Amino acid sequence: MTNQDTIFSKIIRREIPANIVYEDDLALAFTDVNPQAPVHILVIPKKPIAKLAEAETEDAALLGHLLLTAKRVAAEAGLTNGYRVVINTDADGGQTVFHLHLHILGGRSLAWPPG
Repeated sequence: MTNQDTIFSKIIRREIPANIVYEDDLALAFTDVNPQAPVHILVIPKKPIAKLAEAETEDAALLGHLLLTAKRVAAEAGLTNGYRVVINTDADGGQTVFHLHLHILGGRSLAWPPG
């Protein structure tokens, strides 16, 4: 499966539905279909990057944009008491969809360590 064939790429292309909460030219944010917290939103780049370990120096601005998008989406979701941003990378890191994505988790107190 190429990165362009992931479920997230299909959401970007509107081939499958998603509850999109934010979109701009570089990123898309939507609610997770299997939430692990009361608020669980995914932020993805529209550029197909399989995982953080494959991001290049040229992606620095995009990576920063994704973090700022996470901040904006968290604020719009009302996460005023805090939230967690997680990037899983590869199988041992818990990554199941190989399209870079940030998890925004909030709406309850989150324990540490996470799993």
